[in-house]
Amino acid sequence: MGNNAAKAAVDIALHDLFGKLKNIPLYEYFNINKREDIYTSFTIGISDEESTKQKIANASDYKFLKIKLGTENDRKIIELISSVTDQKLFVDVNQRWSDEYFALDMINWLVEQNVVLVEQPLPKERIKECKWLNERSPLPIIADEAVQNINDLDFIKEAYSGINIKLMKCGGLRQAHRMILKSRELNLKIMIGCMTETSCAISAASQLAPVAEWTDLDGNLLISNDPFEGTIIVDGKVTLTDAPGIGLTKIKKI
Repeated sequence: MGNNAAKAAVDIALHDLFGKLKNIPLYEYFNINKREDIYTSFTIGISDEESTKQKIANASDYKFLKIKLGTENDRKIIELISSVTDQKLFVDVNQRWSDEYFALDMINWLVEQNVVLVEQPLPKERIKECKWLNERSPLPIIADEAVQNINDLDFIKEAYSGINIKLMKCGGLRQAHRMILKSRELNLKIMIGCMTETSCAISAASQLAPVAEWTDLDGNLLISNDPFEGTIIVDGKVTLTDAPGIGLTKIKKI
């Protein structure tokens, strides 16, 4: 158990090798139809007012922004963002709202603020409270910290509307694909997400993105020392290459 990022690295390398030996991109191997309308969110971290405005201005080409909440100033943060953009928002609370009643009050307000979904509003251990919230929420409630791998799905299936699948969290492409199939059986929606990662991991995760309702694959855009080129993100649109394997096209010197 554990060491899922290391497992993911081995899994991605083996899948990439297989795809190259077969000369096919991995989305084809997984029987996934390529799509032209995949849009990733771009993360706006918690910051001061001027920095937040500048970050939003720099991300003006993105269809979706991912907003980190879980502070005493959550409403002010959203009001500030709404005052400068009409982009759709993903809200990521990182387990920091105090209880289900506060969370529902916030979500009922957020639904009028261009918010599309709310990720992990309550601590992951509070399954009963999150089930209560999920039954009443006008927005999808997405599990992140509450779901690590396929073994968690039956346990959380009634507490959330969907799950955030990350390769580094679940152990790689094979496990992520199994989670996708199981989630469909349980009527759970899917977000394909990431950590702060290079284009190697982002290109791997993007092979699964066409099946997801939402995509959050901006990890490579948040670093300055990315040695890879693969899946292309232009104006927030995720464009899969036809390169075999995970779709890497170049390794750069940094």
